[in-house]
Amino acid sequence: MASSIPICPLMSAGNEQPIVCAQERCAWYMTGSKTCAMYIMAHKSILDIKAKQAGKK
Repeated sequence: MASSIPICPLMSAGNEQPIVCAQERCAWYMTGSKTCAMYIMAHKSILDIKAKQAGKK
C-alpha cells in the first residue's frame, strides 16, 4: 500500500529507515509540482529512454 507521507530519496539513500521529505524547507523541492526534483528528473529520464527504445524498433 502506498504511503501518503513523502519520503526523501536523497536523505533515505543508504539508510535502513526512510527519511521524511522536508518539502518547502528543501532546495530540491519543486513547489509548483509539489514534489521532489529527483522524482521529476527520474520520470523525464524514463520517458527519454522509452522514446529512444521506440525509435530503435
